[in-house]
Amino acid sequence: MPSGNPARGAPPALQSLDDLRFIYITGKGGVGKTTVAAALARAMAARGKRVLVCMCNAKERLSGMLGSSAIGDEITHVAPNIDAVNMVPEKCVEEYGILMLKSRTLYKALFENRYVTTFFRAVPGLYEWSMLGKAWFHTTELLSGKVTDEFEPPYGDGWKYETVIVDGPATGHGLDMLRVPKVLLEVAPSGPLRKDAERAWHLFRDPSHSGVVMVTLPEDMPTNETIELATAIRGELDLPIARLVVNACHTPIFTLDQRVQVLEKGRIPELAPAHARAEREAIQDDAFQKLAALGVPTAFLPFILTQHASDPAAILTLAKSL
Repeated sequence: MPSGNPARGAPPALQSLDDLRFIYITGKGGVGKTTVAAALARAMAARGKRVLVCMCNAKERLSGMLGSSAIGDEITHVAPNIDAVNMVPEKCVEEYGILMLKSRTLYKALFENRYVTTFFRAVPGLYEWSMLGKAWFHTTELLSGKVTDEFEPPYGDGWKYETVIVDGPATGHGLDMLRVPKVLLEVAPSGPLRKDAERAWHLFRDPSHSGVVMVTLPEDMPTNETIELATAIRGELDLPIARLVVNACHTPIFTLDQRVQVLEKGRIPELAPAHARAEREAIQDDAFQKLAALGVPTAFLPFILTQHASDPAAILTLAKSL
């Protein structure tokens, strides 16, 4: 198949994602998005890139994968060349408000009011934008402490973070978050909020600087959801898909002929383990074929036993495929 069944033949070499300034990871819940975020951060950091990983108000598991202390709502150094933060909407709104008002005291006077807080909670997309906007903002920061509107840092300066990786929500909420800057451009009046949304959307749509990474499993439901996700990203949002990552791929133990023979024998008790494995391989191959039709550069990550899949050593192993 075009993108290569990793079991039947080595997939072609993939172009590095190292030149991307912003990477948004999403996919069906439970497919390993955080695992991919950790492995990708490790891979890029090993190649000398300064990386920031942003979680979206998530149950914090990244620290265990990177072997660091717990990651909270403040940016923390977690590994060589890697910082991370677990973005909390209320904290992000506060940071944005202080940035705009230039005063923590004024922010507290205006925003630490239960009526104002209730209002903001009711504004569609505000909390999603507070997190997505925060992640985007970090792509504008320079080593000098300044920020820039340009896609390249000024001469003599450099990016504080050369790549920002967002460990985004699962498919539905992940798409909702990506829609927010587009909606803001349609409804927000002129001002700082609209200007920032415009700058962020400009970056997100540039395939040389940004891209969505879709994560899936070689199974029926995740595959079908990934195909729908790709359609929405390319069609409705017109955003670039930088990579498809198929997680937990099994190395086949049967040839195609052997698999057919095992499946034709039916569910004989003595052959139950072989039958289950042959079915697993058939489902996986079917998923590979469907996903190959998307025409997206694809990385295949090997299956790792569940109890070891989140170990720092396993993440380093997976990083070699990214």
